[in-house]
Amino acid sequence: MATTISSSNTPILSLEDWMQNPLKHTEWVDGELVEKTDVTLKHSKVQGSLYFYWRSYRDSSGHGGSVYTDVPCRTNKQGRSPDVAYLTSALVAQYGDAKVLPQSFPLSAEIVSPTDFAEDVIAKAKEYLESGGEEVWLVFPENQWVIVVTETSRQVFTSSETVSTQKVLSGFSISVDELFA
Repeated sequence: MATTISSSNTPILSLEDWMQNPLKHTEWVDGELVEKTDVTLKHSKVQGSLYFYWRSYRDSSGHGGSVYTDVPCRTNKQGRSPDVAYLTSALVAQYGDAKVLPQSFPLSAEIVSPTDFAEDVIAKAKEYLESGGEEVWLVFPENQWVIVVTETSRQVFTSSETVSTQKVLSGFSISVDELFA
């Protein structure tokens, strides 16, 4: 869930302002600065686990690139901060010093909180894909589900199944139970 906030230190009046000064734990959505809220211990644990597993796989597989948490990017219309994101080596070389990635990350994950609305989460995944993203993981800690979304497919993985990347960071897989352990 997100709440509208006002910034008294540096006025952020537009997406361009946000891109110059992306405040931590905020996004620019529908013309307003909103704070990402409702981060629980479970949310943080799953976020840390997914970051660790993607980064470990990146290191062991030789894929290169970088893995991030709560990192700002610009979609076609909004300023977003995926919970976990992977950037390929080519894009790191091109944009590695930018304050905000000027497109969606090739691989993004959103950890869904119990107060998030399904329509909003699905719209955010679609937004990432329409803005240069190739694959989005919607991670549901409470239900222990992972929905992997690409432009052409949507796959749901649950307990006792193995979730794997479909287009980016190829070859990565992990059991759903291990991700939520």
